[in-house]
Formats: sequence, structure tokens, C-alpha cells
Amino acid sequence: MDGRSSHEAPASRSGIKVIIVGAGFGGLTAAIECHRQGHDVEVYEAFPELKILGDIISFGPNAGRIFRRWSDGKIADRMRALSIDLTNHGFHIHKWTGELITVQKTPPRDPEAPVFNGHRGELHEVVFRYARDELGIPIHLGRRVKGYFEEEEAGEAGVLFEDGGRAVGDVVVGSDGVRSRARELVLGYDDKPKSSGYAVFRAWFPNTDMLKDPRTKHFCDHGDTFQGWIGPDVHFLFSTIKNGTDCCWVLTHKDEADIEESWSFPGKLEEVFKVIDGYDPICRAIVEKTPPERLVDWKLVYRDPLPRWVSEKGRIVLLGDSAHPFLPTSAQGATQSMEDGVVLAVCLRRGGKNNVATATRSYEEMRYDRVKAVQKTGETTRDMWHKADWDKVKEDPESMHMPREDWIFKFDAERNAEEMYGQTVRSHI
Repeated sequence: MDGRSSHEAPASRSGIKVIIVGAGFGGLTAAIECHRQGHDVEVYEAFPELKILGDIISFGPNAGRIFRRWSDGKIADRMRALSIDLTNHGFHIHKWTGELITVQKTPPRDPEAPVFNGHRGELHEVVFRYARDELGIPIHLGRRVKGYFEEEEAGEAGVLFEDGGRAVGDVVVGSDGVRSRARELVLGYDDKPKSSGYAVFRAWFPNTDMLKDPRTKHFCDHGDTFQGWIGPDVHFLFSTIKNGTDCCWVLTHKDEADIEESWSFPGKLEEVFKVIDGYDPICRAIVEKTPPERLVDWKLVYRDPLPRWVSEKGRIVLLGDSAHPFLPTSAQGATQSMEDGVVLAVCLRRGGKNNVATATRSYEEMRYDRVKAVQKTGETTRDMWHKADWDKVKEDPESMHMPREDWIFKFDAERNAEEMYGQTVRSHI
């Protein structure tokens, strides 16, 4: 690995043209990393304009290591300014009745592998503008894809747009989420999303009304904070951020709703109150401050990673949620999509223009087992909380801590791809 920073011109051009569908964190990371590795890359996104939408998102240190390499750390510095700082607070974990069980301390910061928790839209804007405005990566908004194709004899792949246009390259990356149109081409059949049996109410709002209520004022007066209330098949997480000026909360609960129609739509506060009935009264006091228009009801989609992420001819590739949707309790969904983008870019450079199919299959082999293992942590963390034996918790309060596992956090996707490419490629030649 040569260690060059991403704002520098790549040492050499690969001649590989990469088409990326979807400008989320996974798609943008793939674009930035392809630029770093010397590929020509263009991004197509269905949304007609960039909007600062969403609520809290988490990036572990294995993502921070990726961000840190961009523009000599300048992108990570911008994200740091927008992210929660729990150095002096930690994570306060309560039983649903209100009893404080334990305080999980925040680990010391690693400047080479920072952690970011902030507003999804604000952090996304930093990455989007870096890719488009500073690196000059073409990002075409308002281009909705209706189909994918690949032509083996011509050695190319492409996308068809609803407006009648098309784009062609050497490889196409479907990074357009759980309903990616690329999935059917890759799998050879229509794979519909399925309910995980859980849903999340989530909200982000200013501290205005929180400050007016003596029951909640102290949260905002003490800067950045993080609280959790854990109960049978329910957990409620609440944060103040940006020195207490913004508030956000997430409530995970059982839900068997049919997601064929929708998996994300406006939430209803009265339904939230039903879920937290009998909980610590402070939880209701927090939820009451939520402007109704800021509440989202998000049905959680979950499945094992798809059996394959690369098309038969090797030129259509799935990345991120298109291949492996995560539960939020893993706190790794966006991070793993970023790792995908890094590994794919390295594999394409190492394979070269004449070996695109070999490179994409090596990407899948490198990523598959790791993603599957990390994905399972979303279930194990959720079940650790939702099915807690409170007598055992009383004996060992730290058993309720959010897991921080070295095999996940200390992973360096770029270094690993460089080291493993030669080994994986041999099985695909």
C-alpha cells in the first residue's frame, strides 16, 4: 500500500471505467476509493437534489481509518466537528424502570481511527461535497435507473435510465439499497425484502422544548450525552449532540408489519407512548418534546448476505445494503458498505482492465465471511439487551455494555485487500 492521500493525483490510471448507482455513504466511498486507485468513475443518483435528511448514524474506527486517509485527514476533521463527543460522559445504561445499571466509558481517541456519531445528512454532505467539489467526481442527480446490462463480447456493462438514456463502463456497482434493481440480474431471480420482526421509531430535533422542562433540561445543559433504557424486547436510546443543542432518540421494538408496501414512513407519537408504557417517566418526557413531523417509523429489513454479489459475467457488482442489509444494533451498516468500496477499488486496480471479472470475484470472496460475521453482531447485541436476565445483570452490570470487538474495529480494509488479493485471485483464474 503506497499511503498516498486521496486529494493527490493517482500514480497511474488503470483505464477502468466504473459506473456507480447510488450516492449514499457506500456509493460515495466506492467512488472516492476508485478515484484514489486510478479508475475513471461516475455516480448516478435517483434523488434530484442533495437534502440534509435523516437522524443519527454511527461510524466505527474501521470507517474512521478510511475517512482519515482522505485529504490528509481534513475530511475526518470536518466530520469530528459535527459528531458527538462522549469523552466526559460515556454511555449511561438504565433498566427500563429507571435504575442506572452501568456507565460504559468512552475509549481513548485514536487519531488514526476516529469514531463518528452524528446527523446522517450533515455527515453525508461532507462526503458528497468532497467527492464532487474537491475531487471532481461526476455525480449525476435525478437519474433513475430502470435496468442493468452486461455484454461479455464487448467487455462492458451499463445501466438504462428511465429517461431513455444509458451509461456504459467496464463495471457497474449497484449501491442503491435494499431494493436495488441490480440484485435480480446478479441473482437471476427477484429477491424481495423480508421483515426482521422489529421496527424502529427515530427522531432528531432541537433542544428548545427540552430546555423548558426541568425533567429534561439537564440533558442539554451538560453538552453531549448518551443514555439507554433496556427492557424486554425494547430498547430506547437517547443522545444530546452538538454541545446539547440537538437531541435524537431511537426506539427499537417488536413489529410484524408487512413491509411490501413500505418500510419507512411518518411515525405517530401515540404509538411510541404505547411501546414505552410502564417505562421510566423520563422516557415519555423526552418523547413528548419530539415535533410530530420529525418522527419516523422505520421497519427493519434483515437477511443473511445474498448468496452472490457479483453477476455471472463478473461486471455487475452489489455493494452495501444492496448485498447485506444490517440491523442498527450492529452500528456497522454504513461502515461495512465503506469497507466494500475500499476493497472493490483495490481489487480492480490489482486485477487491471483485462481482469475485471477476476477482480470483482476476489472482492466478493474477501468481503463475504467478514460481512456475515459482523452482520450477526446486530442480532447478538439486540438479544443481549432484549432478553437480559436481570438477576445476572445485577451480578455483572458490564455484561450490558455495547460490544467493542477488536476484530471489527481494528480492521484496515485497504491494507487487508492489498495483502489478500494475490491469495484470493488464485481461486478465480
